[in-house]
Amino acid sequence: MAKDIHSLIDARLSRRQLMQYGIGALFSTALPRAFSETEVSQGIKQGIQSLLGFKSIPIAHLLDKVVVPEGYRAEVFYRWGDPISDGATFKMDASNTAEEQLQQAGMHHDALQFYPLKNPNEQGLLVMNHEYIDAQILHADGGTFDAPDNYTLKKTLKEQYAHGVSVIEVLKKEGQWQIVRPSNYARRLTAVTPMSISGPVAGTKYIQTQADPEGKEILGTFNNCSNGKTPWGTYLTCEENFNDYFDLASTEGLTAKQKQAFKRYNIKHSYYGWHKNDERFNASLHPNEPNRFGWIVEFDPYDPKSKPAKRTALGRFSHENVAHKLSKSGRIAFYSGDDAKFEYVYKFVTEKAWDGSQGPHHGHLLNEGVLYVARFNEDGTGQWLALEFGQHGLTVDMGFENQADVLVHARKAADVVGATPMDRPEWITTHPDSGDIYVSMTNNSKRGKEGQADSDAANPRDNNKFGHIIKIVEEDAVSTSFTWDVSVLAGDELHQGTIKGDAYANPDGLMIDSRGVMWVQTDVSSSKLNSGDYAQFGNNQMLAVDPVNGETRRFLTGPVGCEVTGIALTPDLKTMWVNIQHPGELSELPSSKGRQKSPQDPNATSNWPDHKANGRPRSATVLITKNDGGFIGT
Repeated sequence: MAKDIHSLIDARLSRRQLMQYGIGALFSTALPRAFSETEVSQGIKQGIQSLLGFKSIPIAHLLDKVVVPEGYRAEVFYRWGDPISDGATFKMDASNTAEEQLQQAGMHHDALQFYPLKNPNEQGLLVMNHEYIDAQILHADGGTFDAPDNYTLKKTLKEQYAHGVSVIEVLKKEGQWQIVRPSNYARRLTAVTPMSISGPVAGTKYIQTQADPEGKEILGTFNNCSNGKTPWGTYLTCEENFNDYFDLASTEGLTAKQKQAFKRYNIKHSYYGWHKNDERFNASLHPNEPNRFGWIVEFDPYDPKSKPAKRTALGRFSHENVAHKLSKSGRIAFYSGDDAKFEYVYKFVTEKAWDGSQGPHHGHLLNEGVLYVARFNEDGTGQWLALEFGQHGLTVDMGFENQADVLVHARKAADVVGATPMDRPEWITTHPDSGDIYVSMTNNSKRGKEGQADSDAANPRDNNKFGHIIKIVEEDAVSTSFTWDVSVLAGDELHQGTIKGDAYANPDGLMIDSRGVMWVQTDVSSSKLNSGDYAQFGNNQMLAVDPVNGETRRFLTGPVGCEVTGIALTPDLKTMWVNIQHPGELSELPSSKGRQKSPQDPNATSNWPDHKANGRPRSATVLITKNDGGFIGT
């Protein structure tokens, strides 16, 4: 490995090559030679000649299975309840205990990453988020709203243990991928895992509580939506809709500022009822506890004993995911969207440069830097506005006391500086060659309605029910100005969609692989799937896109009611993992047996992937390979 970032650049080690060779090296001083340079160049050349080489698959209507193109194979790999190492196996009657759940895959798999081990293409770690739960399926008789008289501390613990992150070891043996059990790497992070706090907010009054009067340690992470990977080989998990976990029964005794903050972050009622058995989730009694969530969390996947750290310099909001880009000077920009209607796109730029080496000690770079928020101008230009105390109106007169205050209340700070409210900014990805940044805007049905913001250049449709993708172009990752355009308007031509190829709605997951293929995953709400204007799109899906010419082909369709989310590839691009979240989900509560029916067809039930009579649907990771052993997407 080159000793500093300048020698990396001088050696013309592109971001693509860095991803293929360097990311996740196990604290090595040399890059693993996973495959020959000839094979790499041939793969890139093939990608340039024909980036998309597979035959597109048809739309799936209420088909309760995963479908991939001809010549590909998809198999269920890691399901909710599967042991991470050598724990208890899943019980279909939901009788697994909280202690057993702690050693098993959590519910509702979301984003994931692959971290290579000694043989990068045949051995590694899969790390993934478990965003939230369906209590009606997790318990035999449901959660707090189904069986309030039987909502015990054990149930709360089981729900908390079903959240968080999984780390599992995977190995390709005799041509077949398998989970290594037992494994010294296997780990679960949950809603009660102790975590340190770093950056400007650490130790401040905003996060001090009765249980932690010094504001130095937080218990847990939850609602972990998407994620990111640092160039030095650590994992970043993003806390999204943390507000749903806190109950605010009364505002008596709260300051005007606290009341305003709770309203701005939509903290009202608990969706789960944890406050009944875990008092810290009672925001009326512990008003600072919600300030301890909504952060990006970093941890070292290679060290199961490492303590995760909440990196507060990156701001507090509903982090959907985080993507990064390296600047010419070696400083790194991290991009993140705030997934809510009329919220913002952010960028954090490290104060110091990265030296190009691997290891978790580089995490300190995430503690110092500048957090920016985006303003999209009507003429296709834009600015990154610094969220720094004392600048752009972030002053005492506007209610801010210091930089920690700005970061804890990042949404309010973004309001003050004049950022552009967007249509649910979700995943962000950067192109490995051009450095262009793509941001998915999933939807915003409130756009243009009475009392709400009208459409604008960056959000060009009122009642934006199908969503769009924006491309941002910067001269450098540390630039404070940019140009932008709408890369694609999702939906069909009737609704002014601009997709070149297979149509889709509600883009969510985005990832551009090292060959240059952009993978787009959709999240049409379960209440709209296969009905009305959404019937034409069928089940949620994943598409492959050539970001240069816009060609779009449907690569995967998921089972009934699911969201397709999360994608990871081995460095040689010959193995892919994709997550299937909440199969069978309905807008109304399912039966206590955990069997969920399609609202369009009462006879169509989802008990994917086990397909057992009266079985419970289970989120799962799917393994995808090409029959001829070639690159995924060709």
